[in-house]
This record gives sequence, structure tokens and C-alpha cells, in this order.
Amino acid sequence: MDSPPFIRLDVVRRLLAAKALRGFGDGFVSLLLPAYLLELGWTAFEVGLVATTTLLGSGLLTLAAGHLAQRWGHRRLLLAATGLMVATGLGVACVSSFWPLLVVAFAGTLNPSGGDTSVFMPVEHALLAQSAQDRKRTPAFARYSLVGTLAAAAGALAAALPSFAGERLGLAPLAAMQGMFVLYALLGLATVPLYRGLPGHELPPEGERAPQLGPSRRRVYLLAALFSLDAFGGGFVVQSLLALWLYQRFGLALDTAAGIFFWTGVLTAASYVVAARLAERIGLVRTMVYTHLPSSLCLIAMPFCSELVAAIGLLLVRSALSQMDVPTRSSYVMAIVTPAERPAAASLTSVPRSLAAACGPALAGWLLAVSPFGWPLVVGGVLKIVYDLLLLGMFQRVRPPEEVEAAPGRSRGAG
Repeated sequence: MDSPPFIRLDVVRRLLAAKALRGFGDGFVSLLLPAYLLELGWTAFEVGLVATTTLLGSGLLTLAAGHLAQRWGHRRLLLAATGLMVATGLGVACVSSFWPLLVVAFAGTLNPSGGDTSVFMPVEHALLAQSAQDRKRTPAFARYSLVGTLAAAAGALAAALPSFAGERLGLAPLAAMQGMFVLYALLGLATVPLYRGLPGHELPPEGERAPQLGPSRRRVYLLAALFSLDAFGGGFVVQSLLALWLYQRFGLALDTAAGIFFWTGVLTAASYVVAARLAERIGLVRTMVYTHLPSSLCLIAMPFCSELVAAIGLLLVRSALSQMDVPTRSSYVMAIVTPAERPAAASLTSVPRSLAAACGPALAGWLLAVSPFGWPLVVGGVLKIVYDLLLLGMFQRVRPPEEVEAAPGRSRGAG
């Protein structure tokens, strides 16, 4: 049974506010992390290894979140993740040695990708899906992604604060960057009252708790495999390593990078609104594929640019297209499984993404250490194109309820 409208609205508002706070922190962390590690004297390969370790840890934590949601409830799990976010920010600010910092990266909530690949995601997705009717689900996920991406864009601008503090206040670059990681911990604290206000009665009686996956098992596993391929390609071009490539190839300054990634974030945020409307016209799967393909071609073309302006132009075009599959993908997964399976489906389709993406950054860091050409961008783009073609071929006939209702005479397909 659906929750009363006023409860749904309150839940959505709290999730959006928490998403904004976390997105702001992720925005500046993804740009500061490579600069901070380089300032500590680390190599490009070591930077990639940290990104790999971070994504690997996020994947395992996300998998745990999918299982614990049935036992702990959404609110307790989100509050526990918030405590982990606070500890992560303080840990990075206080630790500078390689192995201890690698442990913090593995166990914490650092996000080198600029998107949401954290333990928060499956729980928030399940709550969001429960709070929206079928026809409102994709716009709800679009707003969720929109808020997070705009906040991340503002966070990217905030990555220039250490440079500003150095010029105006005479603060050492390392100390200024450490202060930003403390700010990341404070943002975690600020989400506590938002999560504490969520309903505390999400758990069904012990004997009525649903199994992790039931009739939708095969669909979920197929999607998890495809999403893993996409994420493996994306792991070569997480935002931290994309910024590292720009630093190395064109000598880009941190404050300039902050401005560039602010505008990429704005374009990405605008694309979410377009994605929801486009999905109403051509369907969720086609929206994912038809916008993703040209963005991957832009990615492949970037290393062949000899001028920074051309590379940034392609980056901006890619940013306007590449993430239109984010709200549509989330909505699609929630739509083609039963309501009882949603927490597990969100976890099992996001965990392999994190684990597969974890393989890419270390390889990308090694490639960047060998050559500044940008081979990680080419490899990532090719893998993403293969994913798009497979997704279209395997799932274009598996449609969500709202698309079936719009065309009742057409088969939904098997999956």
C-alpha cells in the first residue's frame, strides 16, 4: 500500500537535501583528491590505486547495505553510513602515509568519480521508488540526480578554495586541502538530522520479510553484468583521473579545472531534465543508449586533441549526454522488479558497477604514467559503446509498466 502523500513528500525532500550535501562534498573531493595526493609526492599510478581501492570498498559496502536494509531499516543504515562519511573526511585530513590512507580509502566513502557510487545509493533509491507512482518515478529520479549533480558542480567550484586561501591568506596548499576534507566530514554531520527525520517503521514483521530476490532474479543478474561492463569502462575515466590527465597533458591549474568541471556539472544536471522527457517519448532503454553512444565517441576523440580548447569542448558535449542514463537506469531497474525486491535489486545492480569500476583507475593510472596521450579515455569509450549495443539488443523489449500501459497491444518481452 502506498504511503500517504504528505509522508512521501517529506521523505523525498529529506533525500534530496541529503543528496545535495553529499553531492557538494563529492564534487570538491573528486578534484582535490588527485591534487592532494600529488602534493604528498605520490605518483600517477598510486593515485589510480587509491581510486581503485575506494571503488572496491564502496562496492563491498553497497553490497552489505542491500542485505542489511531488511534487518536494520533504512534510517539506521543511512545514519551508520553518515558516521562513516564523517570518519572518512577526518581520516584523510589527518593521515598522509600511503598504506594508512589506502585503508581509509577502502573503508570510507570517498568518491573519485564525481557521481554517486556510495553505500547511500541503494537505500535512497529504494526509498525514492517507494515514494513515487509509476508515471512519476522517472521524473523523481531525474530530480534526485539533478539536485546531486548541481550540488557536485558547486562543489567543483569549491575545489578552488585552497588556491584562494594560499593567495589571500598565505595558507600552505597542503593545509588548505586538508581543511577541505574536514569540511567533507562536517557535511556528513549536517545530513544526520535529515536522515533522523525519516520514518522509523520501514521494517515489516519478522515473518513477513521478503526474500532478497525472487521472480526478477534473472533480469537483475543480466543488468548487473551489463552495468558492470559499462562501469569497467567508466573506471578508466573517473573524474579524479580525468582531472589528472588534464593536469598532466595540458598543465591545467586546479582553480581552472574547478571552473571547467563546474560547467560540466551544470550541463549534466540539465541533461537529467531532458532525459525524463525523452524517456516519455522513446522509452527508458532507448534514452539510455541513444544518448550514451555519442558521448562515448566524444570521449574517444579527446586524446587526439592537441589544443586544450578542443578537448574541453568535447568534454562539455560529453557531459551534456553521458549521464542521461543515470536517472533512467535507476528508474528502469526499480520498474522491472517487484516492490519487495527493490532494495536488493538496487544493491545488486550497483555493487558490480563499483567492483568493476574499481579495476579501471589503477590501470588508467599506469597508462597515464607510461604515456600522457590519454589511452584510458579511448579504452573507456570503446567499452562503453559495447555495453550500449548489448543493452539495446537484450532489453529493448523489456518495458516498465508505464510504457506497457501507453502501448497495451505490444508485448513486454521476457527477461
